[in-house]
Amino acid sequence: MPLSNDIILRPRFKLEIPKNHISVLSAFEKAKKAQSEFIVSRVDQHIFIKFPKEKQHFWSPQLHLEIDETSKDSCLVRGLFGPNPTVWTLFMFLHFIVAIIFIAFGIWVYSNWSLKQSYAIQLSVMFLMVVVWIGLYFAGSIGKASSKKDMVALNDFMHSVLGTEKKP
Repeated sequence: MPLSNDIILRPRFKLEIPKNHISVLSAFEKAKKAQSEFIVSRVDQHIFIKFPKEKQHFWSPQLHLEIDETSKDSCLVRGLFGPNPTVWTLFMFLHFIVAIIFIAFGIWVYSNWSLKQSYAIQLSVMFLMVVVWIGLYFAGSIGKASSKKDMVALNDFMHSVLGTEKKP
């Protein structure tokens, strides 16, 4: 599971598995009952693997797997590492608010510039929004870095259930 690209906050991957998708889904159902280190839940073709509440922290990742049938004897596993959906929604909401403020103040700057009025305060707020956006990006990067061990644990668990080898 290479995580060398620091720009991606929610790493994705694909695995081609030489097993029927039903057997892969049932392997996760069995693993759900056989261990207590992870919470495994299934909704149709989707598997969600996360840590129990007592082991979770703010940036705790979860692994979302989608199992797609490619042929009778093989399937494609698509994975997505990400924070708790509530945390991710908050994070995206903050990005959205920063963008709206930036655009609104940009319009205000243009209006004042067109009317030959002072626009220094509005320009300062726009600059501040760029700084806040950069801060949000680094907060997400720090969260990803702090949860790398957890991501590796989720990845190892997935590979143990699938019976596949990890790729370096």
